[in-house]
Amino acid sequence: MPYILGVDGGNTKTIALIATLDGRIIGSGRSGCGDIYHSFSTSTRSATAVTTAINNITDAVTQALQHAQITLDQVLTSVFNLAGADWPEDFALLQAAMQERHFGQTIVIQNDALGILHAGSIENIGVSVVCGTGCTTGARGPGGRVWHASFWQGTQGSVDLSKNVLNTVVRAELGLEEPTILTNRVLNYFGLDTVEDVLHTLTRREKHTSNIPRIDGLTPILLDEADAGDTVARRIIQQHGWSLGDYAIVAARRVAITQRPFPLILAGGVFRHTSSQLVDTIVERVRQVAPNAQPARAQFEPIIGVLFSALELSGIPITETVRTQLIATQPNATLFDTRG
Repeated sequence: MPYILGVDGGNTKTIALIATLDGRIIGSGRSGCGDIYHSFSTSTRSATAVTTAINNITDAVTQALQHAQITLDQVLTSVFNLAGADWPEDFALLQAAMQERHFGQTIVIQNDALGILHAGSIENIGVSVVCGTGCTTGARGPGGRVWHASFWQGTQGSVDLSKNVLNTVVRAELGLEEPTILTNRVLNYFGLDTVEDVLHTLTRREKHTSNIPRIDGLTPILLDEADAGDTVARRIIQQHGWSLGDYAIVAARRVAITQRPFPLILAGGVFRHTSSQLVDTIVERVRQVAPNAQPARAQFEPIIGVLFSALELSGIPITETVRTQLIATQPNATLFDTRG
């Protein structure tokens, strides 16, 4: 009996799912970073990053196969939705690695900005903004034309937002910014008494990083305070959202959909916060150029959209029955937890 394989590999985790051709998910696996560019500042580290990413992808797939109790020769089609699939040589490297491991009779590699489109739109057309630890923007137009921002995109996700918070708090301490409640929130987050203590902790030569809270944990604090009315927090959100909206506009232009209605799919951990301010700003900016953009939150994880693509490549139409079965049989949410 043939099966499909979907893999979603990002900077934090790699998820693999096995499903039947009628849309039942029967196996899952999870491992670490699946991005071949993660920690690549020197050629040696780059080689290590490639090896580590491919090993992590392999580990997730192996777990999913074991969980499903099937063998590789039963995998008909596999789609790999990967951060790090950016330049032509990346696609060639990843395609060769997956083929060498016999991860399907048909193997497709795509940038991780694209998987969520199928999770948010059955037509698989539109613009995606996926904002998590990093951020990626992609689009697909009629006829299958695609574009993804990759290294063109400067504005990122929770790490960038959190760095903006720290920079603003430091500037406020120096009198270069107006006072903000973010200062007290940052001090409480790090458990320190002064802004200088925070700056010293994060920049000193001998850091005990295991004792320092993750910097991206400041993003929920930023969103909380923006909702509470802090003008500085709101300004940070507005500037960031405006910039993300700019990249979404570029994506829509590259696939020629600005003049027609299209889904603007917003996904990722940052958008799961109860605050709507970042989303509202992105939508406001996009609609200045593409007034028919239709914002929507992805109803499920990007990996489900990847499975939709694998089914279509296998010649299986995405009927309501298939869609319902995939959603009903998706694993527990803990599998997808970024901090898990």
